[in-house]
Amino acid sequence: MSHDGTDDVTMPEIWPQPDGTPVSCRDKLLVLRENHAELQGILRDAFEDAIIMGVDEGAMRRILHDVVDGLRSPKA
Repeated sequence: MSHDGTDDVTMPEIWPQPDGTPVSCRDKLLVLRENHAELQGILRDAFEDAIIMGVDEGAMRRILHDVVDGLRSPKA
């Protein structure tokens, strides 16, 4: 399902490291930006598909939040 992008989330201005300083490596910033854009598109498509198929919008938002909340740190 395609979308015109009018509800796109703004790209973060900085990507903070654990000490609060921003990531500055160009290659890392490129990967972070690409991941953000790709993830936004996937989430938008999944959200829109669910709503079209009759899932309650609020429930789908909670489900997507739960996915993020359930992510485990690769440092753990």
